[in-house]
Amino acid sequence: MRGLLPFSRALNALCNRQVRRRAGFAGSECGFSGIVSVSKPQPCFGLLFDIDGVLVRGKIPIPAAKKAFQKLVNSQGQFVVPVVFVTNAGNCMRQMKADQLSHILGVPITMDQVMMSHSPLRMFKKYHDKCVLVSGQGPVLDIAKNLGFQNVVSIDMLRESFPLLDMVDHNRRPKLPSSPIGNLPTVEAVILFGEPIRWETNLQLIIDILLTNGNLSGAHQTQKLPHLPLLACNMDLMWMAEAQSPRFGHGTFLVCLENIYKKITGKEVKYKALMGKPSELTYHFAEYLIRGQAVERNWTQPITSLYAIGDNLMTDIYGANLYSCYLKERNRRKNSKAVAKMATGTGSNAALPQDNDHVENAWESELAPPSATSCKSILVCTGVYNPHTEVPTYANKCIKETVFHGHRDFRFDQALVEPGHIVQDVADAVELIFEQEKFVPQ
Repeated sequence: MRGLLPFSRALNALCNRQVRRRAGFAGSECGFSGIVSVSKPQPCFGLLFDIDGVLVRGKIPIPAAKKAFQKLVNSQGQFVVPVVFVTNAGNCMRQMKADQLSHILGVPITMDQVMMSHSPLRMFKKYHDKCVLVSGQGPVLDIAKNLGFQNVVSIDMLRESFPLLDMVDHNRRPKLPSSPIGNLPTVEAVILFGEPIRWETNLQLIIDILLTNGNLSGAHQTQKLPHLPLLACNMDLMWMAEAQSPRFGHGTFLVCLENIYKKITGKEVKYKALMGKPSELTYHFAEYLIRGQAVERNWTQPITSLYAIGDNLMTDIYGANLYSCYLKERNRRKNSKAVAKMATGTGSNAALPQDNDHVENAWESELAPPSATSCKSILVCTGVYNPHTEVPTYANKCIKETVFHGHRDFRFDQALVEPGHIVQDVADAVELIFEQEKFVPQ
C-alpha cells in the first residue's frame, strides 16, 4: 500500500466472494417507503454517470443521453434523484464542465453535480501551502489554485527558467548558450492533472524534478530516496472520442513516466495518491456530493444505494465494484464493533481491540461517513467497451500489462471487472435502475 493509495489488495479476497456473483440488483422498496409524500416519492439511491463514452463521444452527444435525462428531470427543471457526473477528465473547472453538460443534455446542471478527477485534491490540505509542480493541459494554474494550492509552478514556467533542460525538439532548443534563470522556488510536490500536450517535455522535466529533489539547478541524484510526493489524477489508459477506436489517456502517460523512472533509477515510482476512477477516494467524494444534493432537496431518506453507469471495465466497473466492497467491509466492521460493545456491556470502544489491518484512510476524516451500503455497476456499449470482446475467464491470463489495462498499482481481479448489468446505452440504464428501485417519479 502506498500512502493514500486505494486498499484494493486488502479487499481482493472479500471482493471475490461478494462481487463474483454478478451483483444482481435486488430491487428495493425505497421509491415509496419511509417518510415519503404520496405525490412526491423520495429516492434512496443516487446515480453516478461517466461522461465520455456514456453521454458524449468527444463533442458529439450520444442520442440516448437526452432521452435518459428527460426521465431524470421534472417539469420544474429539478432532478428527481441525486445525480453526480464523475469524469476522469481534469483539463477544466467544474463550472465549465457543468455548462458543457447543460448545453449537451438540455437540462440545468450545477458545478456541485460535477466531479473532475482532480476534485478530491481539495482534501489534501497538507500540500496546499507547499510549492507544487503541475502537469496537464488547460488552465492548470487556475485549477490548482481553485483547489486550494497557494504556490503553483507549471511545466512552462520551468522551461522558461531552465531552457537548456528541454532538448528533444531541435526547433525549440535555445539558439545561444543560456544560463538558468533560477527564479523559481524549490518544488516540494508534483501533481499530474492529465495528459499534457508535449509528452517529451513533461516527461523530461518531471523526471528532472524527481531526481533533483525539486531543485533543477543541481544534478540528478539517482540514489536519493524517497522522491518528492507525487499525486496523480486520471488513470485511464484509453478513452473514447469521435474515432472508431479508443485514444491514449493519462494512464498511458503514467506508464511512460513510471518506466522511464525505473529504467534510470532501478526503483519504482511511488504515489502519495491516485485519484479518479477506479480509486475508492473518488467514489467516496462522489457519494459525499450525492448526500449533499439530498440534503439540499430536503429528502429525508438516507441514500443507501449508488448506481455507477460507465463504458470502461477497467475504470468505471472496477471502481464501482471496488467501492462497493469497501462499503460492505466498512459496514461489516461497524456491525462487528457494535456486537463487541454489547457483549462487553461497556457501551464504549475502550474494550475493543485495535484493528491494525483496517486503519482508516486519512481522507475519510475529511468527509462524513458514507450512508450508502452498496455501489452497483452498469456497463453501456456506446464507448470503450466492445460487447464482442470478452474478458478472459482466468485471472492468470490477465497478468500481462497488454491484457490488464488498469493502473500498475491495482491488481487484476475478474470479480472487479464484472458488471452488475450490461445494457445498450444510458437510456436503458436509467430505465433499468428505476425498474429495480420501483421508483416512479411524478
